[in-house]
Amino acid sequence: MGWAIALHGGAGDIPLSLPPDRRLPREAALRHCLQIGVDALKAHKHPLDVVELVVRELENHPNFNAGKGSVLTSAGTVEMEACIMDGGTKRCGAVSGVTTVVNAISLARLVMEKTPHIYLAFDGAEAFAREQGVEMVDPSHFITPENIERLKQAKEANRVQIDYTQPIQKEEKQKGPIADGDSQIGTVGCVAVDNNGNLASATSTGGLVNKMVGRIGDTPIIGSGTYANNLCAVSATGRGEEIIRGTVAREVAALMEYKGLSLKEAAAYVVEECVPPGSVGLIAVSASGEVTMPFNTTGMFRACATEDGYSDIGIWHSTQN
Repeated sequence: MGWAIALHGGAGDIPLSLPPDRRLPREAALRHCLQIGVDALKAHKHPLDVVELVVRELENHPNFNAGKGSVLTSAGTVEMEACIMDGGTKRCGAVSGVTTVVNAISLARLVMEKTPHIYLAFDGAEAFAREQGVEMVDPSHFITPENIERLKQAKEANRVQIDYTQPIQKEEKQKGPIADGDSQIGTVGCVAVDNNGNLASATSTGGLVNKMVGRIGDTPIIGSGTYANNLCAVSATGRGEEIIRGTVAREVAALMEYKGLSLKEAAAYVVEECVPPGSVGLIAVSASGEVTMPFNTTGMFRACATEDGYSDIGIWHSTQN
């Protein structure tokens, strides 16, 4: 048994032609955040602390769809959501509809530790943040020129109507709100396990570009975008509605628990069989130190490392990186 860590920066139709000015900063951020997590695990920090630390760093990076880089709603506003879960105790905390909190993942942890509840949203979450004295800023802090442009593109693209109540078919993947993908249907997340088999998962997102005001995705829903128990920790990314329908994160754990599958077998089955093509990616670690990062989208910004010296940073499938 050894420690392991994985993190992601979103999955989607990330084009192989992604320009260096958009690819390199993300790769550098993945490498930086991975090192932060590895150092924390080597320093014997609890996985719950590790995943919060890493996701905070990802939230602060403007090129990922969380925190500073959150995509905009149809009204041009930001509504962030986050979730954190401890595998050993199944304690968890979640927030959504957050508009002024710099690091939503830390607010989610405060919900877990300082309230009798699991999930706070919108005005209630904002009021709790003020009570707890977390760092808060004007909502304009989160609105980047890039995401203003992405919202404009999405509104233009939506002139071609899609029935989002139906599962996405493979041939429809390019018809989404952002034609070039560029990780705009994504999240950031981190999963970790220490030498004692303690597990934790954390996920944070700005949601879906041009989403309806008030829309809540998979990220803060326990068992969908985020889950951890004594077997594994999972963080999902992709199209939130499909992740919710497939209860993706919990499904991985359930296949391990009830079918006796390995982490890699369970995660692969969920991504390949339980959700539509082109919709989902996930990262996961097991109590024994396994790590896996499957996805059925064109790409997923991802990184991982294990105690035995293995590490990987990638975007597309391994033959294309």
